[in-house]
Amino acid sequence: MASRSGVVFEDFFPSMVDKLGAEGFMKELSNGFQLLVDEDKGLITFESLKRNSKLLGFQDMNDDEARCMLREGDLDGDGALNEMEFCTLMFRLSPGLMMDSRKWLVEAIVREV
Repeated sequence: MASRSGVVFEDFFPSMVDKLGAEGFMKELSNGFQLLVDEDKGLITFESLKRNSKLLGFQDMNDDEARCMLREGDLDGDGALNEMEFCTLMFRLSPGLMMDSRKWLVEAIVREV
């Protein structure tokens, strides 16, 4: 799968959800955010993304791709990604997750009732 930035990755997210469950998967997304975050700012910045992207297998990510990824996920326009924006971007990049998200919502509601 390719994002608008041209970064290509295989969509393992649906199989991860099957294996970990929705809660476990969200914890893994949070862990991914923590790997990329600038610890001083608490956000994923251009610098922290470039510095830490190798940890997630994006060793060939160039500056334009990193900027595009940040722009694509930056919902509040601050030039960086908070954890919610990062998770939202990851969902948007995974068509399989988008299709399954309604099922998870129903499961969460049923658990709460």
